[in-house]
Amino acid sequence: MCDLYLVEQGTYLRKDQGRFVLQSRRDEDLEIPIREVERILLFGNIHLSTAAIAICLGRQIPVVFLSQTGQYKGHLWGVERGDLEAERRQFGQYADVTFQLETARSMIRGKLTNSRQLLLRLNRKRTLEPVAQVIEGIQRDVAALERAETLDQLRGYEGMTAARYFPALGQLMINPDLVFMKRNRRPPKDPINSLLSFGYTLLFNNVMSLILAEGLNLGC
Repeated sequence: MCDLYLVEQGTYLRKDQGRFVLQSRRDEDLEIPIREVERILLFGNIHLSTAAIAICLGRQIPVVFLSQTGQYKGHLWGVERGDLEAERRQFGQYADVTFQLETARSMIRGKLTNSRQLLLRLNRKRTLEPVAQVIEGIQRDVAALERAETLDQLRGYEGMTAARYFPALGQLMINPDLVFMKRNRRPPKDPINSLLSFGYTLLFNNVMSLILAEGLNLGC
């Protein structure tokens, strides 16, 4: 099973018996067995036939619509049955401020810890002192998360860590053709930021598909 990413503008996706057929303006048609496709992501001006839409709905193959730069627009998802009990519990937790705070704290703690671990691993051989100081700063941010009493405070620590992390990551890049100073987006202005944005887009859509598969409500 694989994800199908359609990025060439003007591509037409149609169904031909048990295959998806990709018709491009420049290349020969490409055929992909439908049974091998788990998810389809459309970037920009991509066209789907009615038959292709119908088979995606029938087989619950998520179709995600994005702008050409990867900004999420919407999705197509066929659900045979809803999970009302899961949604009931979800909406119950939505009003629970303590649950919101602890869930956000856990997620941000994981993000900060992973950021620190990556810098530690990359700096093991280079031993750059400025990066070592950033690692120590992120560790202080992780400890400070436990004292946060509001979601805004948690977001503040997440933002501070990002401000430390990205410049330090740029210092650890050894390819002279890849210069990375800070995070920018919408649109990203350099190759590294483009890769980061693309990676975040893939992650977002994977998480979204898992949420849908569990019968949860994306609007909550």
